[in-house]
Amino acid sequence: MIDSIVRFAIQTMGVGRRTLSRRQPGFRRCNARRRFPAWIVILLAASAPQAQDSKPKSSSTPLVNSVPVAPKHLAPLQFDTNAPLHHLNQVISWYRRATTGVSSVGLPSDTIYQDNSKSLGAQVVKLAFQSAKAEAAFVKSQQKVADSSQPGSATTQEQSLAQMQVKISNQIQELESQIAATSSKLSRARPSQRENLKSQQEALQSQLDLQKALLEAVQKMAAFVENNGEITTGLEGAISQVARSIPEVMGPSITPEKPTTASAPAKPAAANSGGLISDAATLYEYMTAVHQIDNAIQQTEYTHAAAEHLRTPIRDALRAAIQQSQKLASQPGNDPQQLQTERETFQEITERFKQLSAILLPLSEELIVLDDAKTNFEEWRGSIGRESRQVLRSVLIRVGGILLALAVILVLSEVWRRVTFRYISDPRRRRHFLVLRRIVIGFLMVVVLLLGFVSEFSSLATFAGFITAGIAVGLQAVLLSVAAYFFIIGRYGIRVGDRISVAGITGDVVDIGLVRLYLMEMAGTGLDFYPTGRLVVFSNSVLFQTGTPLFKQIPGTEYAWHEVVVMIAPAGNHKAAEEKLVAMVNDVYSGYRKEIERQHADIERRVDILIETPRPEARLQFADGGLELLVRYPVEIRRAPDIDEEMTRRVLHLVESDADLKGAVSGTPKIRSAIKG
Repeated sequence: MIDSIVRFAIQTMGVGRRTLSRRQPGFRRCNARRRFPAWIVILLAASAPQAQDSKPKSSSTPLVNSVPVAPKHLAPLQFDTNAPLHHLNQVISWYRRATTGVSSVGLPSDTIYQDNSKSLGAQVVKLAFQSAKAEAAFVKSQQKVADSSQPGSATTQEQSLAQMQVKISNQIQELESQIAATSSKLSRARPSQRENLKSQQEALQSQLDLQKALLEAVQKMAAFVENNGEITTGLEGAISQVARSIPEVMGPSITPEKPTTASAPAKPAAANSGGLISDAATLYEYMTAVHQIDNAIQQTEYTHAAAEHLRTPIRDALRAAIQQSQKLASQPGNDPQQLQTERETFQEITERFKQLSAILLPLSEELIVLDDAKTNFEEWRGSIGRESRQVLRSVLIRVGGILLALAVILVLSEVWRRVTFRYISDPRRRRHFLVLRRIVIGFLMVVVLLLGFVSEFSSLATFAGFITAGIAVGLQAVLLSVAAYFFIIGRYGIRVGDRISVAGITGDVVDIGLVRLYLMEMAGTGLDFYPTGRLVVFSNSVLFQTGTPLFKQIPGTEYAWHEVVVMIAPAGNHKAAEEKLVAMVNDVYSGYRKEIERQHADIERRVDILIETPRPEARLQFADGGLELLVRYPVEIRRAPDIDEEMTRRVLHLVESDADLKGAVSGTPKIRSAIKG
């Protein structure tokens, strides 16, 4: 007995160490700290004779994990031990996909469906583990029966420790009863007998202390084996390990709290904006959620098929047991031995029915809950499908509206172009109208696209404000030039061919761009201007520069004012000189009077102010050199050199041929421009 106990203790500690070393990497180094000390083995060896000699007379404590009696009349059942584990893995995978694999799209009903999915998923997991544990217990009982039916089958460490624990507990109870009896005798004993009784009581107390220490050591060994040894092997151990992977469902029970309904998540900001981009994003989220729900439904169907496959052999075995009981009940018999056999068979069938029904009922309930989960997913998909159809309809309507608005804008652009070519004959003004058409049409398209794609105008306005401020600072000169362009091409603006003076430079306008102005430089004495062969480029923003004035002709006119200037002698007749000079200038002016009057009539149509008809007029004024007589007359700008040349010849001829005028004029007459440039 001593050798067997020592051997068992060493084997127990050795197997525990090997098991942990194989299962937990890195455990070999710290395993030496958890070894049981050698005194446990000594206690086991020392207590063996006492345990053999002091057998309990009566014990009401049953043996733990007693081996069931082998059935005599029923054949043992063999089930696939991997099927429950495969089913549990599938159920856990399905639970995680069902609870976290479908994202909420922001609908109020999503919270209800998500809560249903979590509660139904937890029920399925619990039922699956309940069935798996019942099947593991059934498989274990079948294995124990098979092992007990074989001669010389060795018990497991757990069973041996349990049996030893029961024996030691019985011995402790026996010793306590003996100590109590000795104490009772000691109170009534004579003085000569008390010494002997005290010695017996002390010996029994020492044995009791030893047995208690031994029981404590055996309990520690049993706890060690249960936590790290055999209990983690086999189907039950695998189920326990799988249960640890899902603590939110199979974790330790806590005090249930009143469930609080989570508030419905608000729709995403994109879904609330109402623009085309937001509607398209919302529609994409809905379609993604529908695809996720379809995957969850497929996973549910696969899990349902796995549970049905696991239930089929168990249901067949249960039906076979029921049919066997019915067949046995239909066979009458009067033989006492036959009746005894039938009674034992019925007991075995009843026990097997209880074990199989404990496996089958959770599986059947699991199938029902899986059907409910599938129905929940289908209703969830239908809810999102209805919302997605509405969003799709809104997207199509908005796209149709955008296309219709763009079509109307393009039609308006084409009408504008045709009207411009039909009713505006001036190429320069026509080009200006076409440029304006492009700007207006582009602006309208941008507005339509913004209204169609974006509806969050608060954020858009903030973003546009920052963008506008940055552009205004970085492109200030360009923006001023673009703004000045619209002033230049206005009603009284500059046209190609106009002669203007800007920044001290006189020239004819060659081209007017969106940001630049091109001039052909003119040079001369003020009367006779000629091209220098150079182009002068100004930014349109020169119009807003106060230190750089810009001079141009009145719109529709091409004439300027020149003057014939003579100095009157101190004794000269200025009245006679004035009459003769004015008559001579009028004679020259009569040659192009009609053109000047036509331009004047054009001015009256363009402007709303009163302008006198241009005609030659004389002025008499004091100058530094004496009395000065000047006759101002209009000239055509393009013919100014020719007109001034003719005017010069006529003045010289008049002064030389008329003696009175020659006596009244001193010095050489001059022709000059009334306004420089």
